[in-house]
Amino acid sequence: MGEMKVGTSSWADRSLLASGWYPRSANTPAGRLAYYAERFGLVEVDTTYYAVPAPETTAAWVDRTPPDFTFDVKALGLFTGHGIQAAALPADLRPPGRETGRVRRRDLPESSYDELWRRFRDAVEPIAGAGKLGVVLFQFPPWLTRGERAKQRVLDAVERCRPWRVAVEFRHASWFDGENAPETVGFLARHDISMVSVDMPQGHESSIPPLLLATAEPAVMRFHGHSPEWTTGDKEGRFRYAYRDDELAEWAGQLHDLADETDELHVLLNNCCAGQAQRDAARLAALLGPPADWPGRYARRRAALRVVR
Repeated sequence: MGEMKVGTSSWADRSLLASGWYPRSANTPAGRLAYYAERFGLVEVDTTYYAVPAPETTAAWVDRTPPDFTFDVKALGLFTGHGIQAAALPADLRPPGRETGRVRRRDLPESSYDELWRRFRDAVEPIAGAGKLGVVLFQFPPWLTRGERAKQRVLDAVERCRPWRVAVEFRHASWFDGENAPETVGFLARHDISMVSVDMPQGHESSIPPLLLATAEPAVMRFHGHSPEWTTGDKEGRFRYAYRDDELAEWAGQLHDLADETDELHVLLNNCCAGQAQRDAARLAALLGPPADWPGRYARRRAALRVVR
């Protein structure tokens, strides 16, 4: 069985900070990350979807986590076609006169786009250099339909990240409709790209079926929940969902099967609403047992360090 790591898609979103999941003693960014890393061995960095952090910031994340902790870093939204707030761009890369509103790829000259990629890589490098980078995760938008141009867009983005490992999540049903599913899986496998398996609301144009397959290392599974507000709510509403015990137990069995097919499995709870992802991730990790028992490993490591010292 491959190594299983369980975590959540963010450790510092606003609703989590207001939920009471962190104790009062974890009242700084450093303290919160250290507290999180005692309980989970994996986290998805969500802030990099909205803006490129300074390398000093990511280096600090490395310093605040154990040696075998893993960061999956979400790619900047501009790189996947979502766009980005102008104010989130470095001032020297903003289109002239654009201080507010959304900026898309077409709004930037090639030189600025290349420079933005360079700075993103610089930000990820401290994590990769410390051996703590799991994957760079590309979440493509619901309007990216399957086709040759779309596949080339995926490859162009992926190649800018090599030799780092890369995972791709699609959000349009066309990638997995009928005969398209095996072709999409084969495309990702041929190019050594991890396909992000998902649990999400079904019946929408953006719905992807929960196919648990490993197309590259590591296998990646993201849980979005089943909120009835998936297409109508705000960010909190879309991900407001609490997994039932029987749901998690069934998924634990399927994840064990997937772990048998791969060397490494990343499991991320993305139902990020008021600490629910953290609660569900802890329950799922307990169901998965010792291979995913990060708190137990962390406690044993701390005890061993005390003995050595």
